[in-house]
Amino acid sequence: MSFFDVASKLQDYDFDGFFNSVTEEQVKYVLSKDTLDKNDFICLLSPAAEKFIEPMAQKAHKIAINNFGKAVTLYTPIYIANYCVNKCAYCGYNVENDVHRKKLNMEEIEKEAKAIHASGLRHIILLTGESRFHSPVSYIKDAVKLLKKYFSSICIEIYPLEEDEYRELVEAGVDSLTIYQETYDMKKYDEIHLAGPKKNYRYRVETPERAARAGIRGMGVGALYGLDNWRKEAYFSGLHARYIQDMFPYMEISMSVPRIRPHAGSFTDIKDVNDRNLVQIMLAFKIFLKRSGINVTTREAAELRDNLIPLGVTKISAGVSTEVGGHSCKAEDQGEKQFEISDKRSVKEISDMLKAKGYCPVMKDWEYV
Repeated sequence: MSFFDVASKLQDYDFDGFFNSVTEEQVKYVLSKDTLDKNDFICLLSPAAEKFIEPMAQKAHKIAINNFGKAVTLYTPIYIANYCVNKCAYCGYNVENDVHRKKLNMEEIEKEAKAIHASGLRHIILLTGESRFHSPVSYIKDAVKLLKKYFSSICIEIYPLEEDEYRELVEAGVDSLTIYQETYDMKKYDEIHLAGPKKNYRYRVETPERAARAGIRGMGVGALYGLDNWRKEAYFSGLHARYIQDMFPYMEISMSVPRIRPHAGSFTDIKDVNDRNLVQIMLAFKIFLKRSGINVTTREAAELRDNLIPLGVTKISAGVSTEVGGHSCKAEDQGEKQFEISDKRSVKEISDMLKAKGYCPVMKDWEYV
């Protein structure tokens, strides 16, 4: 059994009916509990819970302080390639989009590493487009070995791998994985993933389990919000995270709520997910998944990110570029960005903001040995 089996059983469930049946009294009861089950979690994502954002925020803040204190880890992405073989309707890297493709060589990767290292950051997330041909495991492995000279923690966000391939990368120095299912609705998933390996829903949704068995210690899972009903996507994301925690108790789970940003292409079928919706999702995650971190990316505006900090944020990106080679290459030599970012502040600016709020910016909290 895998999470695919869990997700399959819920495909025909009447989520709208359940969400709309939740009462305010049920929400109050859930908020009085110390430990939540999956039915409690769905209550916190309901329309009825919208009236309880403030008490949810207070509870989430207390949980975050008890589990993480006031430490917030800073990181930044390093894009080393943007070639992709998938035809995903919503993505700027869609194989059919006419964008500037680029793959960094090892010398260029080291230049990127030095530029990021100079900012003080020691946590990075390495990204490629989803193309085994252009970015084979051997290339990623070589990049990881090089990056280990500069960074204590390397997370990867690449195409799904086999268990033995993840084991290779763990041995090279990778400690964490981010893998978004994009949407957990199987019908919707098939509609927007038009061609390519990513069209295989089952293979992707079982990726975290293969990586966990290979020794990955940290995991980020979830949906891309705006593709389908946000309440349902948040519920599946939370269930997926809880499933991984139950199966692999040592795993450090980090939840994120990425919303679709402007990108190359013509995809317009975007479902509205406003700021208040995003806050409700984050709070529900924190209350349901006490041990899980919350990550807020530069997809969100600076003011919103600042205001989210007390609600359980444990990771925040800084000094971000989504271009390939964006930290060190000349503009004309960079590969196309994956999407537009909303918060362009530097590492120092983010650090200063956290300190002003009474939080401790953490540049390094892990050493791979």
